[in-house]
Amino acid sequence: MKILIIPAIIFGVVLGSCAQTKQKPAAANSNETKQTMQNSNLSTATFGNGCFWCTEAIFQQLKGVESVASGYSGGNVNNPSYREVCDGTTGHAEALQVQFDPAVISYEKLLQVFFTTHDPTTLNRQGADVGTQYRSVIFYHGEAQRTTAEQVKKDFAPTIWEDPIVTEITAFSKFFKAEDYHQNYFNDNPGQGYCRIVINPKVQKFRKEFADLLKE
Repeated sequence: MKILIIPAIIFGVVLGSCAQTKQKPAAANSNETKQTMQNSNLSTATFGNGCFWCTEAIFQQLKGVESVASGYSGGNVNNPSYREVCDGTTGHAEALQVQFDPAVISYEKLLQVFFTTHDPTTLNRQGADVGTQYRSVIFYHGEAQRTTAEQVKKDFAPTIWEDPIVTEITAFSKFFKAEDYHQNYFNDNPGQGYCRIVINPKVQKFRKEFADLLKE
């Protein structure tokens, strides 16, 4: 894989497998999240960009992002468990549901963070994590998001990555929130090995690259 600029390298390197680390056997809490918002000024973005432990930790730190939920989207099974998704039989991708204030951070800027902080050139793979559940995908909410996603994929992503961009752009259907132990994982488990060795270096590089977008 060839990359045009150095800052993107660190986001494409995975030192271990996220799936191998996720062995927590808590009871599932995978009810479908509803598209209701307490603040009518918020918009929703849904992204699949690899292990949601890593990506959640990044999007949580952006100004204008109200909440980030880890879950599953794009498949054909209702209320899937993590293990079912990991088996690759549900069609779902590990995904983030991001609620954000477009007056503070634009959807286009979220997409730029999305394309920079994971590898959108590897089909059904992010580092050591392999399978359709780790595919790069944008689930758009409405035609305006579709148009913006296609434009950013065409014009911005190739300035970061030399190899062809394989990110899917598809209409949002449903999002199922992942089990409770997956939520806020990096913040709740800073001493866990995967968090220290894999996630923290990515977060620190992200903070340097997007310092102007960080919450105070």
